[in-house]
Amino acid sequence: MARAALQMGVRDLASAANVSPTTITRLERGEPLYARTVEAIRSALETAGVEFIEENGGGAGVRLRK
Repeated sequence: MARAALQMGVRDLASAANVSPTTITRLERGEPLYARTVEAIRSALETAGVEFIEENGGGAGVRLRK
């Protein structure tokens, strides 16, 4: 959802996070990744303007920063 909200392609996010496009695809399929890899992707998304919303009874989510 975060990548779609930013209108980023798989290759764009992979480049921003310094990982391979295959790694982004694996993450989006729910496959296990190293914690440092997930953190690199999360950091790239946050830098691009995404805020991660913690669980609040309705489930975790994302939104664009104002």
